[in-house]
Amino acid sequence: MSSGETPDNFHYRWNHVRKILERPGPFCHPNEDRSVNVLQFIMNTCKILVIGAGGLGCELLKDLALMGFRSIDVIDMDTIELSNLNRQFLFRRKDIGSSKAEVAAKFLNSRIPGCVVTPHCCKIQDYDESFYRQFHLVICGLDSIVARRWINSMLVSMQTYDDDGELEESSIIPMIDGGTEGFKGNARVIIPGISACIECTLDLFPPQVTYPLCTIANTPRLPEHCIEYVKVLLWQKENPWNVPIDGDDPSHVTWIYEKALDRASQFNIQGVTYRLVQGVVKNIIPAVASTNAVISAACSTEAFKLATRCFLPLDNYMVFNDVDGIYTYTYEAERKEDCLVCGQVQRTLTIKRSGMKLEELIALLCEDAELQMKNPGLTALIDDKSRTLYMPRGTIEEQTRANLKMTLEELGLRDGTQLVVADATSPSTAVLTLKFVPPIDVEMQ
Repeated sequence: MSSGETPDNFHYRWNHVRKILERPGPFCHPNEDRSVNVLQFIMNTCKILVIGAGGLGCELLKDLALMGFRSIDVIDMDTIELSNLNRQFLFRRKDIGSSKAEVAAKFLNSRIPGCVVTPHCCKIQDYDESFYRQFHLVICGLDSIVARRWINSMLVSMQTYDDDGELEESSIIPMIDGGTEGFKGNARVIIPGISACIECTLDLFPPQVTYPLCTIANTPRLPEHCIEYVKVLLWQKENPWNVPIDGDDPSHVTWIYEKALDRASQFNIQGVTYRLVQGVVKNIIPAVASTNAVISAACSTEAFKLATRCFLPLDNYMVFNDVDGIYTYTYEAERKEDCLVCGQVQRTLTIKRSGMKLEELIALLCEDAELQMKNPGLTALIDDKSRTLYMPRGTIEEQTRANLKMTLEELGLRDGTQLVVADATSPSTAVLTLKFVPPIDVEMQ
């Protein structure tokens, strides 16, 4: 009970929640605990982390706070823009330029008595295991596949096992993931070590839009071609910062916008705008407020079920589509035994073409639907010694750049060699076992 609440007000305010928690029914969890202690747990003990304070994140924060969850942390690195205001209802025009996490937390703390939302204006990668271990649930309202994969890998890596090799339940932190795109969306429940994780179902995510390099370099026809030309080619050659592109940095976006305008004028292409540049650089996905509301309601309900054990949780993937009518479908996504993150069997990378160069191997790791790495760094265990093959950043990039043009055989990679891969999609490294077979193609096994 928060300060300022009388017993009568408290009982009236949470009467609808108590009916769910304290009354038995035909759909109740088989291990239910029908007592007043459950409501006290979600109010006073349960800690939830919401990742993302955008369109879906605002809905999640509102729903969770109104359901009785009072200890909520929210993490988001973005600042509020004018285009956010049509659907991210926790923000106002005066908030433009301010931190999304901080403004959202301030709004909820002032409007919902007893609720304490703690903001974190940073990247999820800025925190280590000790930060994430304090939460009972993690709920994602992200528009980034890389961020989803990173937090998924972090939660799996935090699991502990007893002397018999059995997973300790106390180390499991469930993750609820929601995603929307226009009038479509999905919600899923991930129990690390038990159900399928993000990496197990990576091929379900829609492929990112790409443009052939020959088109953007020689015969651009669309404004997006001009932007991609600057992003892919000019940035490495001319950018004054000598750092990777940051789509949230206005100086980076402005530089790309001005260069793209110049290229568009050379080919008489119309339509290059600052907002389009932001969309291409950040791969912004169109959002609809009603879809965010539906998916947030589904995710928040699953959080409530997991925290209170009042009903069985979703098992484990729900698809929503209201393009033509309203359609939902629920199914169980299955774990992959050779999943790079949660699998028990090591993944084998089969090479069927002799003479493959290291740069081609890196391209394979990035383009494969089951791996989808972004900018991997590679080391290999050769003759029981670790050898760095390529690292994409820093002075070591210059030292290992020559290896990109060498074949795998020239680098000493043989059948059975273990390849250790570090990538932005995971806080930990992945191990692949190379398998060389003749002759012609390349595939994953």
